[in-house]
Amino acid sequence: MKVLAFSDLHLARNRAAELVAASSEADLVIGAGDYCNMRHGLDEAMVMLSGIAAPMILVPGNAESAEELADAVPDGVHVLHGSGMTLDGIHLFGLGYGVPVTPFGDWSCDLSEGAAAELLMRCDSADILIVHSPPKGYGDKTSQGVSVGSSAIRDAVERIQPALTLCGHIHDSWGYRGSIGQTNIANLGPRVNWFEVDA
Repeated sequence: MKVLAFSDLHLARNRAAELVAASSEADLVIGAGDYCNMRHGLDEAMVMLSGIAAPMILVPGNAESAEELADAVPDGVHVLHGSGMTLDGIHLFGLGYGVPVTPFGDWSCDLSEGAAAELLMRCDSADILIVHSPPKGYGDKTSQGVSVGSSAIRDAVERIQPALTLCGHIHDSWGYRGSIGQTNIANLGPRVNWFEVDA
C-alpha cells in the first residue's frame, strides 16, 4: 500500500494543493493532526483537502477537537482518536491531541500521559500507529533541544511494535526519521511524505 502522510497543515493553502496533487498516486492518505489554527478554520481546511479522492484517515491535533473534526470531515473520511480500523488488510490505530498537556491554554486539545496511556491500551496490534504527538525522545525536540514528546506513546510503540508510527506537533522536528526497534518513526510536517506498507 502506497501511503501519503502529512501533519500540521495549519491552513497552508499551498501545502494543501501539493498534497491534493500528490494524492492521485496514493492508496491511502493519512493526516496526523492540526489542520486549522487554535480551533478556527477547520471547515476551510477540509475544503482545501476536498480534492483528495483516495481513502483518508485523520487524527485530531491539539488545534481541533475530535468532535469538531468528525463534524467537519466529508463523508467517507475516517477520524481515529483512541480507536482503530482495518483498510485493505492494514490495521491502523489513531490517537490525537497534545500529549502531555501543552502550555498553550484553553484552546488546546490535550491529554495527560495517564489518559493517553488508557486510550492506547485499546490497541493490541497495528501496522500503522497515527499520533499527533511524538513518542518521547523521537522527533520531539524543540529549537532549544528540549524533548517534549509523550512517554505513553513511546511505551505504546514499544508494546505494539507497528511498522510505522506517524506524528507531527513539534514543528522544530518536522522531517525527523528514526526508529524504535523495528518501528519506523516519522515526524511528518505539512509536506508530501511517502511510505510503503505491506498488507
